[in-house]
Amino acid sequence: MSEPDRRIHLAAEVGFGSAADRYDRGRPSYPADAVAHLVSELGIEPGRTVVDLAAGTGKFTASIVPTGARIIAVEPVAAMRAVLERECPTVEAMDGTAEAMPLEDASVDAVVVAQAFHWFDGDRAVPEIRRVLRGRGRLGLIWNARDEAPAWSRRLTEIFDELAGPRDPRYKHGAWRAAFEGSDAFTPFEHRTFDHTHTVDRAAFLDRVLSVSYVASAPPDVRERIVHEVERLLDTDPQLIGRERISMPYRTDVYVCAGR
Repeated sequence: MSEPDRRIHLAAEVGFGSAADRYDRGRPSYPADAVAHLVSELGIEPGRTVVDLAAGTGKFTASIVPTGARIIAVEPVAAMRAVLERECPTVEAMDGTAEAMPLEDASVDAVVVAQAFHWFDGDRAVPEIRRVLRGRGRLGLIWNARDEAPAWSRRLTEIFDELAGPRDPRYKHGAWRAAFEGSDAFTPFEHRTFDHTHTVDRAAFLDRVLSVSYVASAPPDVRERIVHEVERLLDTDPQLIGRERISMPYRTDVYVCAGR
């Protein structure tokens, strides 16, 4: 991370902390087949202990509650953890980071990270995840990424991508892989992709944009400009104009590996 003394990246702390409710309203959940794949591959079932690391508002957490496993959600941003505790009251929520989990050595059977590993200091997070896993315990990473095949989706990215700094962590840049490639703690990843659609109204569409960390952490006048440009897109694009409900296409990437 650019600021080693910080617990988490500044954009994540400020952006997600100020937009926790928008994040919960605007972000998609995860497709059932992708969740089923992770549940099967990680062995998430009654009698097992699973950590949802950087669990956020519980978007992924909620999908594995029905498995009957013991779920520990580790989340450093207090505002997001508060939403998680409200939405997933049976889950054990803890304040902690990927680089310093408040857990004993070899105390959990699996770790899952949804929409978050790119924010971690990978060189510290990888051995820390391995530390808390028992034996050849398994790790699953999952990301929802907007499908930019529609022209309006590409334009949406253009509107707010200008706010991202060149060193801001991004899943699509792939830098998160380096920590695994430089470590022998885990086996190589098995990767699968799933397609799904998130249907939202206009307000939730705007929430999706405003929940992006570097938009949420931008000065108020910049956020206002972004909202104006997104509203203009909604009012002028042939595929969006006049639509009460908007279908946002997504690709969900799932990666699974096991401890060595």
